[in-house]
Amino acid sequence: MTSTEQPPDGYPAGLIESRMLIGGEWVDAADGRTLDIEAPARKLAIGRVPRGGAADVDRAVRAAAAAFDDWRRRPARERGALVLKIAEGLAARAERIARTQALETGNALRTQTRPEALLAADAFRYFGGLAGETKGETIPLGENTLSYTRREPIGVVGAIVPWNAPVSLSAMKIAPAIAAGNTIVLKAAEDAPLAVLLIAEVCAEHLPPGVVNVITGYGPEAGAALAEHPMVGKLSFTGSTQVGKLVMHAAAERIVPVSLELGGKSPAIVYPDVMDDGGDWAVDCVMASMRFTRQSQSCTAGSRLFLHESVYDRFLEKLAAKAQALKIGDPLDEANDVGALINGKQFRRVCDYIEDGLARNPGRLVCGGLPPGEGPLARGWFTIPTVIAGVSNEWRLAREEIFGPVLVAIPWKDEEDAIRMANDSHYGLAGYVFTRDLARGLRAAHRIESGWVQVNQGGGQSLGQPYGGFKQSGLGREFSLDGMLESFTHRKAVTVNLAA
Repeated sequence: MTSTEQPPDGYPAGLIESRMLIGGEWVDAADGRTLDIEAPARKLAIGRVPRGGAADVDRAVRAAAAAFDDWRRRPARERGALVLKIAEGLAARAERIARTQALETGNALRTQTRPEALLAADAFRYFGGLAGETKGETIPLGENTLSYTRREPIGVVGAIVPWNAPVSLSAMKIAPAIAAGNTIVLKAAEDAPLAVLLIAEVCAEHLPPGVVNVITGYGPEAGAALAEHPMVGKLSFTGSTQVGKLVMHAAAERIVPVSLELGGKSPAIVYPDVMDDGGDWAVDCVMASMRFTRQSQSCTAGSRLFLHESVYDRFLEKLAAKAQALKIGDPLDEANDVGALINGKQFRRVCDYIEDGLARNPGRLVCGGLPPGEGPLARGWFTIPTVIAGVSNEWRLAREEIFGPVLVAIPWKDEEDAIRMANDSHYGLAGYVFTRDLARGLRAAHRIESGWVQVNQGGGQSLGQPYGGFKQSGLGREFSLDGMLESFTHRKAVTVNLAA
């Protein structure tokens, strides 16, 4: 965009200038470097944030460490009350947060970022109410012995979030960590830090300095420095399996606890009886599980569709019609269902997978394909929901996480074969089963090797549900009370001789 051009409706006239939150102060990077934030729907810069490095991380961690002793000593319900105030502040600013995230991520406002902003507020409400549940048990060792356990905060939490759902994922790390008595340094994704910094603004209004700190910058610079910092007592990472391994290695070097929510290549098994009543409900659920309205930039996307051969063609025909009916375009337009991919690198990666699928035999393009090279969608990093049939479970498209709207349809005849193919993956985050026979559906759900399996539904995670993966999809659980306790507290046993 030149200086004489007007920005599109809803886009800022100039750059949104933001700073990092460290020790209650809004600061630039120690060396003064910055990085620009792009709106992927228009390929234009909309913001600028500090390019934090090791010196900034060190300052943030030391601020968090200095705040920890006072914060941990506050009564749990007092901490919870402050977390609840943050929740109300986030709810009051939900629309601003949602619009900011739509700009920087390309995710559609109506279908994605507005619900996500409200979920973030709900997360603070949920964990604020649970602050008083950081309690232990007594152990009956006899009348002359008092034995009990305590849940104690770990210390400084180092958290790293990705760009696909930065608002909700930041809330899922900040809220339980501070409700349990920890302080936190969170590294926002370099592609999408602006909405996370709005969350930091609300936190700063209600919390003592240093309890919540937010760093911006690149992963190899700021993220690596946070993972390796000797004063960080816990690492919590959401992102790719490849980077998760580096975070786990950094944790292993210092023997600190780590939780990882990583990639997925989730199976969706469709039984033939779903077509007995037309199958539209099942098609809608498969659409939801594939996360098409988030451009399938989701680790829980049900991107391997195992269809019984007797309903294969009929189901795909309905699926294609619904996928083609989705409205794609600028994320701020309320009429649009689907927005843009995050950046050019991801766009080219997804296109490469589509080209690979189109070149393979006997693969068949059901709908979608490569994005248009001209017209409104060519203004941004837009792709089209794509379904490729006749795929083998051994193909690259069925093995690797694409993180884009490419769904592969694989036929099956024998249920044992469908379960075997579903589990033939080094991922194990989510799974989906669709059948009118609930007993059969539950048996299949129990056999699928994933941390979360849905039967006859395809929606997102819910607060209170322990969420996390098996295999290379991660370690630990989030979204729940047990996730808060296991991820953000130590369990200490105390034994007292009452007869002394």
